[in-house]
This record gives sequence, structure tokens and C-alpha cells, in this order.
Amino acid sequence: MTEIEKFKESVKDKNITVLGIGISNLPLIKYLAAHGANVTARDKSRRKDMAETADELEALGVKLIFGDGYLKGLSGDIIFKTPGIRYDIPELLRAKAEGSVVTSEMEVFFDVCPSHIIAVTGSDGKTTTTTLIHKMMTKAGYKTWLGGNIGNPLLTDAEKMTADDWVILELSSFQLHTMRKSPERAVITNISPNHLDKHKDYQEYIDAKKNIMLYQKSGNILVVNADNEVTAKIGGEARGAVKYFSRKEKADVYLDGDIIKRGNVAVLNINDIKIPGMHNVENYMAAIAAVSGLVSDDVIFETSKTFGGVEHRIELVRILDGVRYYNSSIDSSPNRTINALRVFPEKVILIAGGMDKGIPYTALGPAIAEYVKTLVLIGETSDVIEKALKQEINSTGRGKNIEVIRASTYESAVNAARSRAVSGDVVLLSPASTSFDMFKNFEERGNVFKKIVNELR
Repeated sequence: MTEIEKFKESVKDKNITVLGIGISNLPLIKYLAAHGANVTARDKSRRKDMAETADELEALGVKLIFGDGYLKGLSGDIIFKTPGIRYDIPELLRAKAEGSVVTSEMEVFFDVCPSHIIAVTGSDGKTTTTTLIHKMMTKAGYKTWLGGNIGNPLLTDAEKMTADDWVILELSSFQLHTMRKSPERAVITNISPNHLDKHKDYQEYIDAKKNIMLYQKSGNILVVNADNEVTAKIGGEARGAVKYFSRKEKADVYLDGDIIKRGNVAVLNINDIKIPGMHNVENYMAAIAAVSGLVSDDVIFETSKTFGGVEHRIELVRILDGVRYYNSSIDSSPNRTINALRVFPEKVILIAGGMDKGIPYTALGPAIAEYVKTLVLIGETSDVIEKALKQEINSTGRGKNIEVIRASTYESAVNAARSRAVSGDVVLLSPASTSFDMFKNFEERGNVFKKIVNELR
């Protein structure tokens, strides 16, 4: 009996609670119900906001609990938590003390998956790096599955997988926080302060990321950024082989002028990379290190010539009256915005701001002073972003001529940017903040921006 068959047998007639009825958990709920589990699904949303989904689940026999009190009386033989819920909230701790097994879709997937796994985490670049690895492996002829924080939930596909397949995962700190297994090949692109509204402190965030390699074995591979102080230190703690990549010094994969080399072998000229920015050169180096020994240099080159990037990541939306409009709604931290600003040789008109997740914005001030000509602010973090710029102006004098505009809606933000733009300018949405003050997620924010830009006349 395979591990997935054992899992299906183990859930039959069990009382199982699933926390969160979002995209990632919906297939799980249906899967558990189809295999004989007594499923209760709980979600903080109101039922009327999820009426169609609720009707569908109730038709399958799923009990539903909605609203602010959705965690009241939490129980079950097994509780699947959504990644955004901390493992140590009182309701989960009480349920665990009373005998409930608390787990997640991704933890169970690692238990039952029969295939090889390559997993990627990091503060920045993990989606692009994961996508690059997936495209390289697929182009090289491997049967691949893409999932984790992107793509589709994979637990329900596990029985279709074989020992020869390769699963490529993007894993967030929330997914990794309670993981007790690590992939065959792990990649950490970089680590900088992020999600400090969810993690107790920066060290807890780092420790969550480290779980991607903490349970590796001899013969496994860890890929880390030698230029990042935190990841370089993690590399020294590896259980298996370590492959370092670097833009600054010779490493397993490194940048020599315009050439990415693996050892002494020239693999790729960075001018052949279609997606802009040196941070994407780092993403390519991480991917090249991850597929070492599996993918030919020809496949890597072909990928570079055809891969145009991932939606919402410095995505060219439109050129209007000679002005280029870019959507980089994924940029939910100052570090991501700094990297996005560095892509462009000219100073840009920047639209920034959103929900504050408790991370420092000080470093954004110097970057705005250097790379921005007009700053359009919207959302909760408008004050802290402007404060960071003012600190730079007061300490160095740089940035004092930058016009700062406040907007209350995305329509007014885009219109303000357009009114200041002339032919040859770049208008960049790079919020440096999460989207949750105004939107469900960064995708919705990016799509709203694109719609407004595409409707400009």
C-alpha cells in the first residue's frame, strides 16, 4: 500500500476540521469528504460572502462554521490549519492538548509524496526562481508538478505521481513554520526582515525559513545565496551538500562580468535573460544551482530566451504616449521595491503604499532619493514611506526635489502619475507593503492597477 493510500484509509470516518476555505484548502476539503471523512470547515469570512462555495460544500456533507467566532469550540481528530494561522494560538493549543492532531496540507503532502522534491523559499525571488526551475526541468523532459505557494494544491494529485517525477514547490515561512521534513533539493534565495506582523520577531522568521533544510540528509542539496549574510550562515549548518551562488565572488554558481558560470564553465550571458534586473540574475543563478546535474546548459539558454517573467513582477502593462507602465504588485516589502527600482536606468514615477506588516522602512528612503522623480503614496504605509524619504533628505539632502503626492484611490494614483509623466518616463507600481488594507491579495491589487492603466485614453 502506498503512503497516499494509507492516508486515504486513515481519514475514513474521522472527524476532520479544516481551517480556512480559500483556494488552497478547497480541494482538500472536497478530497477529505470524498474519502469518507466527517469534515467541518471553518472560516472567518461571512457565509454570504462565500455563498456559492458554501452551497457546494454542504451538498458534499461538509459542516460549515463562519464568522468571527469560527474558532470557538475547535476540535477534531485531525485539524488542518491554513498557513496564515499561527500554530500556537490558544484554540489550537487547547485542541492539541485534548488529543487533536494539528497539521497542514503541505505537511501531509511531504509525508505521502512518492516523487523527488525541489523546494524554494526566501524573502524575495522565490516565485520567479521556482517558476524557472519548473520550466527548466519540464523543458529537459522530466514529468513535473508545480505547487506550494503557487500553482495548485498537490495533495489531491499525489496518487498520480511516480518515483521518477519531480515536484517543484514554492514554500512560504508560514508553510515551513511547522514542517518536520525537508526536500531533496532546497533553495533559499535570500532572507531579510519580512512578515513581522505574523512572526514574533525576525529570528522566528529566519528559523521558519531554515526548516526547508533542517531535516535534510546526507546526499541532499542546499542552495543558498553567498552574498546574503543570513543565508550564507545557514549554508554552514547544512546536513548535506551546499551549493552557493554569488554576484560578488567565485562560488559554485557565480557572475563573472556578464557571464553566469558554474564552476569554470560559462553557462549563460545575462544579456540573454529576458526579464530585467540584477535580482533576476540572482534568481537564475539560484535556479541553475538547483538543477545542477539534471538540466543541460542548452535548456537553460532556451529558457532565458523565452521566459518573460511572472505576472505582477515588473510586468510591462502598457506603453501610452511614450510612457511605460509596470505592475510589480508582488513587491510587499521595502527590499523588493528597492530591487525593482534598480532595474530602471531612468528615474521613475513610483506608486507605493499599502498595509504595514511591522518591518522597517528606513532603507527605502535612500532608494527613493536615488531612483524616483515623483512619489505617489496610497494606503496605510504612506506616512512611514514619506518619513523614510524625509530622513534621507534631512541627513544627506538627496531627494529634496522629489514631488510627493497623496492619493486615496488607485484611480487617482494612476491619474496623478500620468499627469506628471512625459514620453520616455516609467510609471511603476511597487507598493513596498502588503495589499490587505484595500485588497484581498496582491494579485487583485495588480489586476486593478492594470485595468485602470489599460482604460487610460
